[in-house]
Amino acid sequence: MDIDAAYYDSIDLLKRLIAVPSFSREENAAADLLENYFAELKLSPRRKGNNIYLFSQKWADSKPVILLNSHIDTVRPTNGWTRQPFLPSEEEGKLYGLGSNDAGASLVALFQTFMALNELDEDNNFIFLASAEEEISGANGIESVLPDLPEIALGIVGEPTEMQPAVAEKGLMVLDGIVRGKSGHAARNEGENAIYKAIPVIEWFRSKQFPKISPLLGAVKMTVTQIEAGRLHNVVPDELRFTVDVRPNEFYGNAELLEEISASCGCEIIARSVRLNSSSIAENHPLVERALMLGLQPFGSPTLSDRALMRFPALKIGPGASSRSHSADEFVFTSEIREAIDIYIRLLKGLKISYGKSSPFGLSGTNKTSLPPNLI
Repeated sequence: MDIDAAYYDSIDLLKRLIAVPSFSREENAAADLLENYFAELKLSPRRKGNNIYLFSQKWADSKPVILLNSHIDTVRPTNGWTRQPFLPSEEEGKLYGLGSNDAGASLVALFQTFMALNELDEDNNFIFLASAEEEISGANGIESVLPDLPEIALGIVGEPTEMQPAVAEKGLMVLDGIVRGKSGHAARNEGENAIYKAIPVIEWFRSKQFPKISPLLGAVKMTVTQIEAGRLHNVVPDELRFTVDVRPNEFYGNAELLEEISASCGCEIIARSVRLNSSSIAENHPLVERALMLGLQPFGSPTLSDRALMRFPALKIGPGASSRSHSADEFVFTSEIREAIDIYIRLLKGLKISYGKSSPFGLSGTNKTSLPPNLI
């Protein structure tokens, strides 16, 4: 493979993607761009919603399947941008633009990796999937596509990790809490102030510590991030609502945490979802062992990705830095994309794998094994 050509093609495609707004649930234009781009290369793209995917051309049913995945959606630009978020620009080795780091760089590097492996007689099949709604863990993203794919033996999740392998990541559970009081006139001693009643509840979330600490992921982290109460300055508020961001480690399932929190926090708690549990890949998996051979440093990631929705072993790794994600004047070093293509290929070329269960604290199960119509 010509790494120089792959690198320049990656930069060109990333610039085109940056120029197309692709907020979660609004990825149509970016999906159209990729679908047409792949069709021009005669790669027979398939589409479900705003998810675009490709199958390797040397497919054989007897081979294990490796999924190469990253996402096309972005958050909305934050305040503080001094550049145009949708105008890609290069300066001093940096490519600026919304989604350049999270996760456009991973997307284009994984596509070039797919193209390189597609030319070789590998012992694995490959699927490249550019998915939607990752930033909101939406139902119309990767979760809607996986049931339609053949059984997958291994996944690569492209997210900004500075090309170090995230062998585990924390889960996510968003809780809505309600503290109820009784309204009354603020000038008189009447009513029950829901704000005052909420103080010990908020303090419970601030100070609560779960005893099981992970060597990779640390402690369970709970953060109260939103509070809403009161309508008028002279009315004692009868209700306070708040939101808690919960990041579990591998020792606690979301359902287990929800039960304990509901029983102990002192107010009504509703979980928006319990499906995004902590996940990992076994330390003796051939891909992890290959990463170690290449001198990469495994770590536990505090941030969530679509890895949480995969029912098979998967590794999160990609160019860029997590600290640049969702920030003003987002950028990726162009050299990081070149490095990523090289490392991805060295990780996957000639890799010997088999089908197996994911780690005990990940999700379990398999995908459908039927091939799409054009591959039967």
